Amino acid sequence: MIVTPDRGMPPLEPALEPTPVPPGPGELRRILPGLAWARMPLPFPPRHVNLWLIDDGEGVLAVDAGARTEDSVPLWTRILDEGLAGRPLTRLLVTHFHPDHVGFAGWLCERHDVPLLMPRTEYLMARFLSLDTDEGMTARQLAFAAAAGCPPAHLDFLAGRGPLYARAVTALPRCYRRIAQGDVLTIGGRAWHVHTGGGHAPEMAALHCPELGVLISADQILPRITPYVGVGAAEPLADPLEDFLASNERLRALPAETLVLPSHGEPFTGLHARIDALAAHHAERLETLAAGLAAPLTTFEAARILFPRVTEDRQIGFAVGETLAHLNRLVESGRAERIGDEVPRYRRRARAEGEAAEP
Repeated sequence: MIVTPDRGMPPLEPALEPTPVPPGPGELRRILPGLAWARMPLPFPPRHVNLWLIDDGEGVLAVDAGARTEDSVPLWTRILDEGLAGRPLTRLLVTHFHPDHVGFAGWLCERHDVPLLMPRTEYLMARFLSLDTDEGMTARQLAFAAAAGCPPAHLDFLAGRGPLYARAVTALPRCYRRIAQGDVLTIGGRAWHVHTGGGHAPEMAALHCPELGVLISADQILPRITPYVGVGAAEPLADPLEDFLASNERLRALPAETLVLPSHGEPFTGLHARIDALAAHHAERLETLAAGLAAPLTTFEAARILFPRVTEDRQIGFAVGETLAHLNRLVESGRAERIGDEVPRYRRRARAEGEAAEP
């Protein structure tokens, strides 16, 4: 439905259904007092991103901006003019640098003259990648893929794609307001605590409101799919999986009955159970990969173990990045070793005599 508030968002349904019906593009769905849900379409999987709008005095603070697409202007115009009945944006908070979250932020901030709130690392990543458009960027991507053992056809795809990120975002403001772990934002008279996490993005922000019992989890905790946790060309030896799992464990300090508002999928309860499920999924992936490293494999060859059905070029990049994250975790935990430099291969490390098995 379309919400049409006056001065404050109107009274809504007394409770969220167990399986809430998502709003359509350009619509708002009120889910709690002072909190509404919007959903923007994406031209790539998972085909949508959730946005959250929080009462903020005479206007509304928006959490995330959606992607830069042909539909962005009319959909945002409909949200603001119809769903919010012309109430202004007061602030825009972007959780992390990925294009489906920050892609339309520059347009919104400029058009509505509102400040941008972001974690420092996420803002700097977005600014850097939007400006990194010379031939060196493509060369680094190609070198990364070649070192992973990707086939020539995939290298040709990357060479033809060029600077994808810069085309996917509007120009960000040159000034922003930093948010960081431990910050408490007052939004609509309520305290919202900032929790930052790593793995999917280096310093992604989640927001917890104890009064409402709500966690806006961004991409850190998703209800059905596992967030992408991958290694990129700029930091090929990174261990983002360790960051991801540790970040999730810190969120276990929040109440188990917390209502989680994710960036993809529907709102859900059962935070602790979902943290357990994500940990178990990656533990299984690590076991599967370790078992397949009896003989040395390149990253691309190892990706065939975890993602045997992936053949499309865009998905190959994700498969390689996520496989390398698991390989690096195995190396860092002493369960595998990296052999060679130009095109590294990975093999399971034999335990020394008397060495205890991994739990």
